[in-house]
Amino acid sequence: MTIKEIASLAGVSISTVSKIINNKDQNINSETRNRVLKIVKEYNYTPYGMVKDLSNAKTFLLGVLLHTASQTNLMLTGILQSAQEHGYNILLFDSKSSTETELKHITSLIKNRVDGLIWEPVEDSSKQHEHYFLDQNIPLCYIGGSDSFPSYNIDFAQMGYELTQKLLEHKHTKIACLLKEKSRRSQLVAKGFKKCLFDHQLPYTDSMRLYISDPDYMQKLPTYHITGIVSSHYASSLMLFEQMSRMHHYVPSDLSLVSLKDDVREAISYPNISSLKIPYREFGYYVCSDLIKKCEKIQDEEPAYLFHAASDFDSEVSISTPSYLRSKKIVVVGTINIDCTFNVDMLPQSGKTTRILSTATTLGGKGANQAVGVSKLGREVSLIGEVGNDADSSLIYETLEKEHVLTQGIHRDLKSQTGRAYIYLENDGESAITILSGANGNLSPENIQNRQHLFRNAGYCLLSSELSLPVISEAAKTAKKYGAQNILKPAALKTVPEKLMKNIDILVPNRKEASVLCPQFQTIEEQAEYFFQNGAKTIIITLGSKGCYLKTEGIEKYFPAADFVSVDTTGGADAFISALASYLIEGYTLEESVKIATYAAGFCISRQSVVPALVDRGTLETHIRQREPELLRHMNV
Repeated sequence: MTIKEIASLAGVSISTVSKIINNKDQNINSETRNRVLKIVKEYNYTPYGMVKDLSNAKTFLLGVLLHTASQTNLMLTGILQSAQEHGYNILLFDSKSSTETELKHITSLIKNRVDGLIWEPVEDSSKQHEHYFLDQNIPLCYIGGSDSFPSYNIDFAQMGYELTQKLLEHKHTKIACLLKEKSRRSQLVAKGFKKCLFDHQLPYTDSMRLYISDPDYMQKLPTYHITGIVSSHYASSLMLFEQMSRMHHYVPSDLSLVSLKDDVREAISYPNISSLKIPYREFGYYVCSDLIKKCEKIQDEEPAYLFHAASDFDSEVSISTPSYLRSKKIVVVGTINIDCTFNVDMLPQSGKTTRILSTATTLGGKGANQAVGVSKLGREVSLIGEVGNDADSSLIYETLEKEHVLTQGIHRDLKSQTGRAYIYLENDGESAITILSGANGNLSPENIQNRQHLFRNAGYCLLSSELSLPVISEAAKTAKKYGAQNILKPAALKTVPEKLMKNIDILVPNRKEASVLCPQFQTIEEQAEYFFQNGAKTIIITLGSKGCYLKTEGIEKYFPAADFVSVDTTGGADAFISALASYLIEGYTLEESVKIATYAAGFCISRQSVVPALVDRGTLETHIRQREPELLRHMNV
């Protein structure tokens, strides 16, 4: 800062400034004196005579002058690490996006005789002040500047390319880029986004740029059939996630989402969004190390101004293939309980005391059992049901999410407790069950209507008759509306209304349930024929250790049970239905699916409880290949 510039800022002559700073200001009014002295102090002006006396010795002090320091914690960590490793200290200034404040800091840096400076200019015109440093032979490293002068920058364009590439790997071709207006980072991410599309021969139009400030940007997603989003800012991703949920659209089932993540302040555990971490710390370390090379005159080549550090996605939890390329999912509408299992010598009887040998508490309910069974077999599944406002509900959510069951259809009833099942289990696997319905009894037809978006892209709907008939009927009707087929386990029904039966594609009663529904017939064949004549298209009557009986218009056939030792028969039917739907949806024939389902049921009854005993796909298919390899002629989807 020169005396001429001080005079210009104060609106006085050079001689007036000279008199004031040399205490020869007797004839200058106090207002002018105070104005000049204020500017002299603000801009750290040092008279030329004093500058000549300054030592040329190194101070081992580096300056850092930032546009704004509000979002650079990790970068400063990297700068400080490099400085300390090389024996330097740091003097930090924040311009707060003000060119006036920036200039004041520049003069302070000169006064403190820094050896070098990392400078993030407020704007391109800030470069006009670099002569203050050049006159003192102070080396500079610009960061975050535009292309108009050499500046170190993180390669946001490459990161935008990698985000886009990740969606392309998952077969997305209708992709948009979510940006912030007037953001250099957003501009560069969009540049990489565009280049990636070009390299993969995919068309690009400006309509693929969406701005978070545009109130109508959400409406553009269905208009342009967008299936994947690249976001330049994590905060924008969170806003999109929330708006999607409000509209009953979900990530990643309806839209895949990838984003850049700024720093540790954005290490948010929920919602999980697949992200690339911006390498601010590594960038700060790199720039500071280059500056020190300049200060010590050991830099022998032009530095690489564009910085890129290898970074992996923290997860792929918010990425899926587009829904139109995925196989149909399965929807389960049913009860959700906590199962309390009591191992006993014999089942409780009136007037007798039953001794409990051991107990176990697990997730249960036919809805939850079937949903977990489907998920373990590799299918996408949504569960619709009710839980209470208690500790049991937290355990249920935790378990279902661990088992990768979609839980958007589960509602927490604040006025009820979660359903409970009390299961008494004998040594031979036979059981007796008592039920506390709890929140399950509050699921209504209106709830089904409000959650009907979950039936989109569904191939099968699994229905539990432990719910009320109006709820079952509404769910069956809604599934049909979206093109799904219904499978009903009539566990607690005494009759199946004709209106409901017309919407049932597969009826799966056990022998006792079949006898209750049509007591006028004694044989399995007669019972199956009765259900068929009353509208059921396919009937499978399960027979425990004797297998099952299948009846359709063209098939009447018994299937033997798989060869497993029975330990707990509680969830055998749930395992059977889960596998039946999972393999039917992949294109296996009805008979093949029934055979596979008998193996799944066998695995389940050979272990205690239900959810822990449900078999995963790998184990099931390995077992089948050893016994009936021809069953698995289809490729896994």
